[in-house]
Amino acid sequence: MKKVAVVMGGYSDEYKVSLKSGQLIYDSIDRDLYEPYKVIILENNWYAEVEGQTYELHKGDFSFDMNGQKITFDVIFNIIHGTPGEDGFLQAYWDILGIPYTGCGHYLSALTFNKKDTLAVLHKYDIPMAKSFYLTKGDDINLDKIVEKVGLPCFVKPNQSGSSLGISKVKTKEDFAKAFELAFAEDNDILIEEFLDGTEVSVGVIQYGGKTFVSGVTEIVSHNEFFDYEAKYHGASEEITPARISEELMQKVHEVASKVYDTLKMSGMSRSEYIIVDGVPHFIEMNTLPGFSPASILPQQLTHAGISIKDFVSSELEAKIV
Repeated sequence: MKKVAVVMGGYSDEYKVSLKSGQLIYDSIDRDLYEPYKVIILENNWYAEVEGQTYELHKGDFSFDMNGQKITFDVIFNIIHGTPGEDGFLQAYWDILGIPYTGCGHYLSALTFNKKDTLAVLHKYDIPMAKSFYLTKGDDINLDKIVEKVGLPCFVKPNQSGSSLGISKVKTKEDFAKAFELAFAEDNDILIEEFLDGTEVSVGVIQYGGKTFVSGVTEIVSHNEFFDYEAKYHGASEEITPARISEELMQKVHEVASKVYDTLKMSGMSRSEYIIVDGVPHFIEMNTLPGFSPASILPQQLTHAGISIKDFVSSELEAKIV
């Protein structure tokens, strides 16, 4: 029976979400086909957890010893949100070791985790998006120049971060100082984006049964100023699947989301965010390892599409096992 490492945790503030996602994946693995193990990766501690006991992971070959037996893995189900599982570091490491893993490879992981670089690539393919301005910590800041380009209100966000951590909606020039402080606390590079006044949707695009498939379009209605961490994880939002948009607009969203997925040559699961303005979906960002806790959007979409979590997990693993 193939041994599967369900890898969760991470080095960022998203590790708690990742542990919940990992538990759902672990619980959903078909025990008739696979032998799953929970593997937790924290900044100063890599370990496997078996029946409440922990075993140190050997970084030289991604194995561990248990009861005198060396446990190695045939495939990895990666569900770390943020660094080092969503930004390409672990993918490159597993590539060197020759261990197959779910999701996209190290280059695409690094690219899509970098919001600015993803926007730059997709801009070449005429994907609609908000106007944006980019800053690195230590740069001279000219607020007049920023406002001239993106206008007010606008969003300030870390370039590389997830779960809406460090994002602020800025309404006046006086708001920028606090917004910069929050964003730079998460990353040395930040993105300042034009505010798009429209309908926000989250679109799952996956590979299932060997085919690219739009798992669903979810409308996001935040009770806060925007879809921030509290709205995502503490119930301060409504997530409506399918989105309350026309069939014609739904088709447009499907088309642009599939185009983004195929243009980037993605594989595995993904969830992209769009703001629909005047009937045009504007790309915001892509998550290649989106939240997968029971309350997360992608699992909700799979359920609505009639795909069980168990079947989805099996499909992801089967695609990687030769």
